[in-house]
Amino acid sequence: MKKTIIIVTIFMILIGIFLCINKTYAAEKAIDNETESKIIEIKENAMNSLEDYKQKYGSDAYGFVAYILNLVRIYSIPLCFLGIAIGAIHQYVIGIRKLDTLEKGMALIVSFVTILIICQILPLAFAVFVKFGRG
Repeated sequence: MKKTIIIVTIFMILIGIFLCINKTYAAEKAIDNETESKIIEIKENAMNSLEDYKQKYGSDAYGFVAYILNLVRIYSIPLCFLGIAIGAIHQYVIGIRKLDTLEKGMALIVSFVTILIICQILPLAFAVFVKFGRG
């Protein structure tokens, strides 16, 4: 009896899920025109920036690498600060009660500071290498 009730309930839930889903047809637009124009504008800005890097470095490969390194430089700052904050919480808040977490917090702080420094210096080192190393 219990198995049949469970099976019937699951069957009714599945039917309810499939009936309640809103369908998007090909005639309807999933996004409005304003959002679509913003997405196209962001894409064009990224492509223009990539082309600028390719012209600046004189090669498609070097320009693409410089573009990626610039994005890594920009996005590494908030991610590393978040990691440093998590490490500080592990060291100073949770580490007061658990000594093994104290060491984990310090390791997190040191590793994220190291990653931050590497991500900030790597584009500069690449630019110096490409400009003066190709000679």
